[in-house]
Amino acid sequence: MDAPESAFCKSLRGKTMNLFLEQLYVIAQYYPVVLKGIGMTLALSFIGIIAGTAFGFILGIGRASSHSLLAFIVGAYTDVFRGTPVLVQLFVVFFILPEAGIELDSFTAGALALSNIAACFISEIVASGIKAIPIGQVEAAASAGLTRFQQLRLIVMPQATRMVVPSLVGQFVLLVKDSSVVSAIGLLDLTRSGWVIVQSVPNGMLVFSVVGMGYFLICYPLIHLSRKLEKV
Repeated sequence: MDAPESAFCKSLRGKTMNLFLEQLYVIAQYYPVVLKGIGMTLALSFIGIIAGTAFGFILGIGRASSHSLLAFIVGAYTDVFRGTPVLVQLFVVFFILPEAGIELDSFTAGALALSNIAACFISEIVASGIKAIPIGQVEAAASAGLTRFQQLRLIVMPQATRMVVPSLVGQFVLLVKDSSVVSAIGLLDLTRSGWVIVQSVPNGMLVFSVVGMGYFLICYPLIHLSRKLEKV
């Protein structure tokens, strides 16, 4: 009994391995689709990081402002977007704004939604960095005759930026992963490329393991950079 069972197990393992290799080969044939998906993910992430950081610093300065009304308005704005799913925000930009006469293509809608959500989270990071600056330094700068803008540019922001850089890089990693939502509006990003491939390779675990590895390869340099910066 043992011999036939052993032969059967070996045959089954051999067939499973052959099937695995065949599916892996088919996935490899879709490399142009995967490369396009990676390119789209990188493009959206890059735009989101640049625009989100710029807008986030502006919001962060407003959030940390001594003007209570400005701080409240900025805080309310960021709380709304931080407290709702990115996918819902994307649908609002892509499907609802056209009803108000604002027509956006898929790429622009995705970039806008990602940039905005990144800015909202980055603003809180920046605001916390500004608030961490000792008030004595600001008062000393004011006593020296510096204007509010000069205090912000010369004293507050250089120190706050150095403090928040590790957290910012961590936020960039989250943005890259959040970019996967654009597949819901038809953009061929890395996640969407997985859905395309799985139509030909009925092995979702294998296909999306490859997709997940793609995201890991994109994010790992940022993760490594964040760890290095935390030790500085």
